[in-house]
Amino acid sequence: MAVYANLTIDQGSNFSSTVTVEDQDGLTFNLTSYTARGQIRKSYSSTSYTPFATTIPSPSSGKIEISLTSTQTAALKPGRYVYDIEIVQGNLVNRVIEGQIEVTPRVTQV
Repeated sequence: MAVYANLTIDQGSNFSSTVTVEDQDGLTFNLTSYTARGQIRKSYSSTSYTPFATTIPSPSSGKIEISLTSTQTAALKPGRYVYDIEIVQGNLVNRVIEGQIEVTPRVTQV
């Protein structure tokens, strides 16, 4: 079962966060041979989405780094979105985190 966590993204800014994956006993999950992926959508049924860049810098640490560029966040309209992050190993897919994202509007325009 995925952990639920809400995030805030500042429109027009770089965004990054680190997710730590744990097993059902609360122990660090070894992500060796896994990849990660994730998306932001305006609603669960939206066909358009913004993908997170994901990296697993040290698989044994159970940490997944997610990020968006300032160009990606500038393209998001202020408001609420939904997101999730999955880990993938072959045909096995597990959702590890999900929640809502609040995109706050920018003032400074370029």
